[in-house]
Amino acid sequence: MLFNSIQFLIFFPLVLIVYFLIPEKIRHFWLLVCSYYFYMCWNARYAILILISTVITYLSGVLIEKAGAEGKDEAAVKRRKKCVVALSLISNLGILFFFKYINFFFDTIAQCFHLAHIELNMPQFDILLPVGISFYTFQALGYTLDVYRGEMHAEKDFFKYALFVSFFPQLVAGPIERSKSLLSQLAAPKKFDFENFREGVLLMLWGYFLKLVIADRVAVFVDAAYGDCVTYPGIYLVVATVLFAIQIYCDFAGYSTIALGAAKILGIKLTDNFNAPYLATSVTDFWRRWHISLTSWFRDYLYFPLGGNRKGKARKYLNKLIVFLISGLWHGASFSFVIWGGLNGIYQIGEEMLKPFGSRMCRALRIHEESPGYRLLGALRTFILVDFAWVFFRAQTVKDSLMILKQMFGAIDLKVLYDGSLFECGLDKKNFILMLLSIALLFVADILKNRGVVVREVIQKQNFLLRSVFVACSITLIMIFGKYGPAYDAASFIYFQF
Repeated sequence: MLFNSIQFLIFFPLVLIVYFLIPEKIRHFWLLVCSYYFYMCWNARYAILILISTVITYLSGVLIEKAGAEGKDEAAVKRRKKCVVALSLISNLGILFFFKYINFFFDTIAQCFHLAHIELNMPQFDILLPVGISFYTFQALGYTLDVYRGEMHAEKDFFKYALFVSFFPQLVAGPIERSKSLLSQLAAPKKFDFENFREGVLLMLWGYFLKLVIADRVAVFVDAAYGDCVTYPGIYLVVATVLFAIQIYCDFAGYSTIALGAAKILGIKLTDNFNAPYLATSVTDFWRRWHISLTSWFRDYLYFPLGGNRKGKARKYLNKLIVFLISGLWHGASFSFVIWGGLNGIYQIGEEMLKPFGSRMCRALRIHEESPGYRLLGALRTFILVDFAWVFFRAQTVKDSLMILKQMFGAIDLKVLYDGSLFECGLDKKNFILMLLSIALLFVADILKNRGVVVREVIQKQNFLLRSVFVACSITLIMIFGKYGPAYDAASFIYFQF
């Protein structure tokens, strides 16, 4: 069930009405049933995978805590806990590996043998990737590791824990929530709060604007250019690559923002996954602002256990590169994703190595590093580097990525920018201009957010009449200018494939 579907617009109000009418002690059961129904709308059979992951991680938490309570031999207790954690990790990651990476694994082996002129007939599995499997697997494993570290007690109520793993607003595309935050909120249902409702509605409207008005409209141009790079070479692909950076931001941030809004109406606060990422002045800063819940997950559960920055610079750089390579693989079973992750890791390492030199140059040239001009140049440099890496993310294979880059820089005809040719790449003139105006509005909102001004908080401070007019106008504009297709056909969110 997509957030931008008619089905969800019927489903969510019904969930709310029943939730706030029934007794508080059974509300988590209602949300659990709704969450499984929400997921089963894609493929009912794959709800079994969530249940298996839930049972495994629930039992692992109970067994870890039980081992700590009953054991007297500290070394034996530690070994027992490690065994439980290992079993949880192996079983959950094993399921993830089979459904997401098994064909990629066999294809890679076959290609390696092919290079040695040995042909292998490797098995191929006809598997439909379960929606959101990477997200809920990481969320459940984070709980196991938190209990193992003693950062929280094991949840004894299986149904409350099952709701934590399957909570429908953030189930299929995040944000990846920590057990310490979300479990405690789900354990204490809130009464209906008009302030939460008002803020949640504004968040959802902004999310729908990002998805329907910007992302889905930009997608038309990007799909046309990337889908036929022979017809649309050079400047078309440059523009399409810049626009893809906008598309993936609005698509993913749109989903996350709708999830935040839906949860807020229920009285639940989720992690804000984005913080004006394209205003970042370095790639390191970009990854503090982009997909924040995943970045922090890898930092806490992979980077720090690998040693972080505690074992010298060389090891720190290696740890960063490992994290980004794995992050790339997490996004998809393709070497193009691995290269995308590796590029971002190399960017960060390069920035850190060159930072002392850059600071000395600024002092020598008397350039203030916090000046607007210097920060603008930093933001432009960061966007160019990040956007170059997005080519490997968007293309299907490494070969496709290299071909697109070759076509992109092969024949640059600047006349395309002003002779109207761009209006022939999927979007007519009116839609193209509307897209640019919408993107401009996005960046105004991000600039304000970067300066500490949250637009929805400003709106909430206005009187009831102004708020009502704003909401009514927003709904009308989204309905008029949203990209729906000739017959309403909700476009899937990009991150559902991960």
